[in-house]
Amino acid sequence: MKLVSQLTLATSCALIFAATGANSAFAAIINYAFNVDSFITKGEGVFSFDDSTFSDDNIPVALVESLSFKFDNDPNTYNQEDDTEYPQYPIVFPTTFLTGSESVGLQYLFFDKANPSSSITYEINGYDFAITSANNIQIDSGKVTYRQVPEPTILGGSFIACSIGWLMKKKLTLGKKVKV
Repeated sequence: MKLVSQLTLATSCALIFAATGANSAFAAIINYAFNVDSFITKGEGVFSFDDSTFSDDNIPVALVESLSFKFDNDPNTYNQEDDTEYPQYPIVFPTTFLTGSESVGLQYLFFDKANPSSSITYEINGYDFAITSANNIQIDSGKVTYRQVPEPTILGGSFIACSIGWLMKKKLTLGKKVKV
């Protein structure tokens, strides 16, 4: 009985990890969260892109499929269609050559929705954030940080594997108590 329980656990784990590993090997929608921090304003957002669509350029780029960004204390939500060069932008690019760790940067330029007549633009370019006036004078600058949002299949697979392991351990413990 102990051998059957261990084989069941091993088979379940192998199937779960094979399924989640197979998804990662093929094209996937990758999700990132990002934060903007400058002297004047702060904000946070999320974006996603298909990692199979990276170009073959020296610095590969991929179009952002969805984006949502909001400044603190501003009711407006900005999305990918707000980019001044939509639909060719916003884009993402790998930043491994800049940071040494596997990540991406966002290139996104958009107008101020809170005060459209001001012609103020906001620009996210990799790890840099800038606010520029209509006269092309930089008003403020700041930093952008990114973190990848885990895929639900990986989280679900890990949860299932741990649950099966816990149930098998509990079943083995109960089986030992009955034999005594």
